[in-house]
Amino acid sequence: VQLQASGGGLVQTGGSLKLSCTASGPAFNRYAVGWFRQAPGKEREFVAAKPRNNDRIIYEDSVKGRFTISRDKNAVYLQMDSLKPEDTAIYYCAASNTIILSSLRTWSMYATWGLGTQVTVSS
Repeated sequence: VQLQASGGGLVQTGGSLKLSCTASGPAFNRYAVGWFRQAPGKEREFVAAKPRNNDRIIYEDSVKGRFTISRDKNAVYLQMDSLKPEDTAIYYCAASNTIILSSLRTWSMYATWGLGTQVTVSS
């Protein structure tokens, strides 16, 4: 499977953006999907993940209640509301074969990555 992210941009504090990650290739629904982000000078950080069985969803604590991950047959989305300057980063979508929910917080568990999309939140 190949992934391509889009939807980033410049937004003011409190604004919203919706990121999309389009998948090409077979059996995308067999993969767990996740979003990560990386700010300048910082390590890649987990944001949200959705297992392949559409059961529980996990979020990084700082985005709970503000971000929503969802998916359909060929894409995964990240709705971002109440954005803050600290959300500024390059956002990446990724796909994983793991079925262990807690493992989805770890970027090394994802074998397939899309190119990032820049999100900038101005204060």
